[in-house]
Amino acid sequence: MRDILIVVDMQKDFIDGALGTPEAVAIVPTVVEKVRNFKGQVLFTRDTHLDNYMDTQEGRNLPVPHCIRGSEGWQICQELQPLAENAIVIDKVTFGSMELGPLLQDMHEEEAISSITFVGLCTDICVISNVMLAKAFLPEVPIIVDAACCAGVTPESHNNALASMRICQVQVENA
Repeated sequence: MRDILIVVDMQKDFIDGALGTPEAVAIVPTVVEKVRNFKGQVLFTRDTHLDNYMDTQEGRNLPVPHCIRGSEGWQICQELQPLAENAIVIDKVTFGSMELGPLLQDMHEEEAISSITFVGLCTDICVISNVMLAKAFLPEVPIIVDAACCAGVTPESHNNALASMRICQVQVENA
């Protein structure tokens, strides 16, 4: 049995770049400690857009170019980069990673997963999307969200996302 930690989109553009917030900046040290002390396998997701971002549905709804592949804002934050070097990093082009669910299923078949913990950004968009994907692919594996290691677009939407995940039988810790 193994535990999995998924670090969602801890990238410069979401922390102190194009879509950064004070709440995102504030969680960086807590996320670093969580990753550093985690006794299990760590995966990172990385929001990834191309130069045509503004021509996509997301670009039309959120007209702020961000996480453009190869840009500084696309990079995992400096504090976490050394911890991501030996981890699986999944580039995702949508809020929820199309690769994550099948990857978790394969990992679970190789060696049973005892829990999956999520941390990162943004609670109300990409964290909740990937949590629900994991829940759909592995419904009997406990899914945990460490609220102290997450931040949303706003504090209110962060709290709303945590409440929604609780209703879907996700364990929310440190809220």
